[in-house]
Amino acid sequence: MKKVIIIGAGIAGIASSIRLRAKGFDVKVFESNSYPGGKISSFNLGDYRFDAGPSLFTMPHFVDELFDLFSENSKDHFLYKKKDISCNYFWEDGTRLSAFSDKNKFAIEVEKKLGVPTTRLLKYLKKAEKKYDLTKTIFLEKSLHKLSTFLNRDTLKAILNLNIFQISKSLNDVNEKELIEPHLIQLYNRFATYNGSSPYKTPGMMTLIQHLEQEYGTYVVEKGMVDITNALFKLAKRKGVVFKFNENVSKILVENKKAIGIQAKNKKYYSDYVVSNMDVVPTYDKLLKDQKRPTIVLNQERSSSAIIFYWGVKKEFPDLDLHNIFFSDNYKKEFDSIFNKKEVYNDPTIYINITSKDLPSDAPKNSENWFVMINSPNNENQNWKTITNDLRKNVIKKINNILKTDLMPFIEEERVYTPQDIELKTQSYLGSLYGASSNNKMSAFLRHPNFSNNILNLYFCGGSVHPGGGIPLCLLSAKIVSNLIK
Repeated sequence: MKKVIIIGAGIAGIASSIRLRAKGFDVKVFESNSYPGGKISSFNLGDYRFDAGPSLFTMPHFVDELFDLFSENSKDHFLYKKKDISCNYFWEDGTRLSAFSDKNKFAIEVEKKLGVPTTRLLKYLKKAEKKYDLTKTIFLEKSLHKLSTFLNRDTLKAILNLNIFQISKSLNDVNEKELIEPHLIQLYNRFATYNGSSPYKTPGMMTLIQHLEQEYGTYVVEKGMVDITNALFKLAKRKGVVFKFNENVSKILVENKKAIGIQAKNKKYYSDYVVSNMDVVPTYDKLLKDQKRPTIVLNQERSSSAIIFYWGVKKEFPDLDLHNIFFSDNYKKEFDSIFNKKEVYNDPTIYINITSKDLPSDAPKNSENWFVMINSPNNENQNWKTITNDLRKNVIKKINNILKTDLMPFIEEERVYTPQDIELKTQSYLGSLYGASSNNKMSAFLRHPNFSNNILNLYFCGGSVHPGGGIPLCLLSAKIVSNLIK
């Protein structure tokens, strides 16, 4: 039986272990933390439970697929339900909008609240769907860096429809032309943040991201996002994957340009294949110090990071749901601050996730657990303490203004994560949430591939490599890796 060693028990590492085990490999996963999941973990503050990392769950069929590999019913181990409202949007001019998962219902809501004809929005969403359908097998489901990916009928079909991709325009340019109404433009510009990019730089191709949320919907996991980790970790263990926690890998062993194993705690472990689920930059900088570094790829602009306030709030807010967005009054200045000035904007867009809306046990009675996230530049040694103190005041002021409340007296528990904390906790280079940004039209091709061009039998999965960050794409990276390893 051939052996595979996986470095990192993040969601992509666990998914890779499951897929490779299903193909008959002997799989061991080495993790420096004492727990699995990477960013997808949880913690408690007093009587409040919080998901520490990703809060959006969409395209759950990618999780179900992993149970299908062993003819298991995922619902016996992992439960989730679809939300009727994907997100609530708020502006300081008093405009409010509920994004219903039913696109026809949402189009009616947009016409009612913003005066935008339903036909305009539905046409926009239809084009986004076509982009996705034309490119999913090329950009998302296969290695973008293998010639065989492009030698098929799907590629020819995509080339014949090249104009629809709007690669030469920015996402904002596309949205201004096709949506026209300022609130709706800002709403759909927001989806650039799903891969840590700026809507004023990322190509118009990225409208396909909003198609995924609109088409597949958003879901709430019955036991919190951490249950994605727990369910897949248990599945992997049931099927014979061996996990070694508190094992800090110090080196990938390479001999004659071939990966032959790893070194951890001064002990060598040999294998036929090595898969790194670690951020690709520290993988090279720490584990492959004596190997050629793909400088152009690794030097790509990094994605945005975040400052997160975890607040236990001893009050209920009926206007809020699971996902909520409070928009900045000047989106262009906000992204200019993040990517050009490397600063946190003084009027930031605020994302508030409240799982206790659907999972009452996550907070005490008549209380809510607020996960409050603000997009920020990545960690370049800014004074995060000063930035966070100023930001906290601005965030609370903005929330108070929009909800007509006084939030401060109700915050009874608090924890703060900065980009520096994210980098230390998850080993994400510069604290970037999605690896490289997608701020230019060639960014998809400049992401690190799922394999090494210089070292045989070395592979990569996770949010820092192709096809990108976020739970669905991380799970797809695992699928691509498992298909590459013969």
